[in-house]
Amino acid sequence: MTPDAGHEARYRAIAADLAAKIRSGHYAPGAALPPQRELSASYGVTLMTLRQALRELSDERLIVQQPGRGTFVAPPHLTYQLDSLRSLVDDLRKQGHDVRTAVAGRAVRRATARIAAELRLRPGDTALRLERVREFAGRPAVHQVSWVRRPVADQIRDRDFTAVSLYTALADAGVTVARASEVVRPGLLDPAAARHLHEPQGSPVLVSTRITYTLDATPVVSDHATILGSMMEIRTERAATGLSLTWGATS
Repeated sequence: MTPDAGHEARYRAIAADLAAKIRSGHYAPGAALPPQRELSASYGVTLMTLRQALRELSDERLIVQQPGRGTFVAPPHLTYQLDSLRSLVDDLRKQGHDVRTAVAGRAVRRATARIAAELRLRPGDTALRLERVREFAGRPAVHQVSWVRRPVADQIRDRDFTAVSLYTALADAGVTVARASEVVRPGLLDPAAARHLHEPQGSPVLVSTRITYTLDATPVVSDHATILGSMMEIRTERAATGLSLTWGATS
């Protein structure tokens, strides 16, 4: 074995060992790894060799290195699928994730100008405002505000939305969802969502705006979801026909 080959074998073995400890839960999501000097001494290698191992783990998105703070196990990533018409929680649970919902508020309120335009309401009309926080891996990951137009809102407002998705509640009320139009763009965490997600204001996030329509093309729900970029990735499958994606410049 050449010196270069031996060096590569050492850092790859270290990376494999650390990866196994992360996947087994020895190092939990969000936990700090021991300091680099401590790790290099325990493996009997130089700092340069250890850092190459850590680079491999970073490339695999198993760790996050924060200058001045240390190296941390990355939180598991939720995958936000764009090729289905399901609620966020139904989508994630189908992928095997344990997602919990907390209801932060629900009330019938006068729709804002933006919501009135999206739901095609008249000035002064009211709608159900449903505010929820989605928790994943023991921490809040998504802040979601949904506006539901009346009269269907009156049929579902008392449902237990910690256990039932909004789409399920609509179906139970006899509302057939036909399609949804969604835009996902990068953004910065605003003060209201920051309080619920326990992250500093201005942190990078993904912002999803979705309008859901019934069979007769009536907009029934306007959703605004703030998603921690560190907790979720967006994925889709491309085919010659099927899902249509439109790429546009952010304003």
